[in-house]
Order: sequence, then C-alpha cells, then structure tokens
Amino acid sequence: MIITKIEPQKNDERVSIYLNGQFAFGLMVEIQYKYDLKEGMNIDEDFIEKVLLEEEQLKAKNTVLNFLSYKKRTKKEIIDKLKHKGFEDNIIHNTLDYLKSYNLIDDLDYADSFVKDKINLNKQGPHRIKYDLYRKGISQEIIEEVLKDDDEYPRALELAKKKIKSYKGDDRDKIYRKLGGFLQRRGYSYDCISRVLKELLE
Repeated sequence: MIITKIEPQKNDERVSIYLNGQFAFGLMVEIQYKYDLKEGMNIDEDFIEKVLLEEEQLKAKNTVLNFLSYKKRTKKEIIDKLKHKGFEDNIIHNTLDYLKSYNLIDDLDYADSFVKDKINLNKQGPHRIKYDLYRKGISQEIIEEVLKDDDEYPRALELAKKKIKSYKGDDRDKIYRKLGGFLQRRGYSYDCISRVLKELLE
C-alpha cells in the first residue's frame, strides 16, 4: 500500500493518512515524525498495526498526564479512567509502567497526603478516612500503614466542644444522642465517641 497523501487536520496536532487514494486513518503528528511517514512511502498491514498501536499508547499517556495535572490520583482511579475511555488492557498496563518509571503514581504517597488533609483540614475520624481510601482502591496494608499513628481522640474532643455549643437548651440525653451521631458521621470509633461523651457530659 502506498501513502498517497498526508493532510493536516483542523487540529494541527493531527494529520490524515491516505492509502492508495483513500482516507485510511488519522494520526498524531508526533507519530508521523517518529515513523518518518511520507507521501509515496510503501507500507504493509504489520507496519500500520504497529503505528496505530503507538498512536493508541500515546493517546493513553496524554489522557493520564492531563488527568494527573489537576491532582494526585490512585492507581485504581487511573485504571478506571483509561477503561472508561475505552483503552485495552495492554495499553493500560504499559501506561501504568510509564507512570511508575517517572514516579507519577504512588498509592502510599497518595494515601499519606490524603490522611493528612482529612485529619488537619476536615477533622475526620479514622473510620471515614479508611472507607474513603478503600473506595479509591488503596490496599488494606497501605491504609493500616498511614493510619497506624493516628490518635483520633484529641480532634474528636475538639470537634465535640465546638458542636456542643449548638445544643443549648437540649437536655442531657438529647445532647448525648445528637453529639454521638455527629461524631459517628464524621468517622470516629465507638470507643473514642464514648470517651468524648463521658468527658463532656458526666
């Protein structure tokens, strides 16, 4: 098959490749230059397959780099994104290898930053943090590692002291239920909540 025409597309980063006078496929300019594709060049099916595979791989890489430009992502989030975009498993696998080679994905580092934010900014309890990390595809081993030194009691007590002010006029039992429910929704453990309620209400 002969490349009879290479025509720029509206997107100036892509070109249209014509084989034997008919449009065959679109391609990134980067791939065209890499394989030195020129009009008049004779190519076969194997070569075309190789070029199109490289095109797909570059698309996946660009998709992920754009996805990562906003914030850190977990391995699961990246895989889900690529699957949603329709990329094949081998393309996804190669993309993950590329990201790892440049330290662009690291679930331990992600989880560590996530925990610090949820503790310092949102004052969340460990149960809530564990659930959120699990949903993001973080392994149980990493979750335990990043939360092993967490002391939930001081921030639960701090939260409760602020919240209890909004319960003025309520009797003790009502405050007990409301405050306990509030701390439970924020992800604190039963033992921690019991300690806080005992300190503030007894």
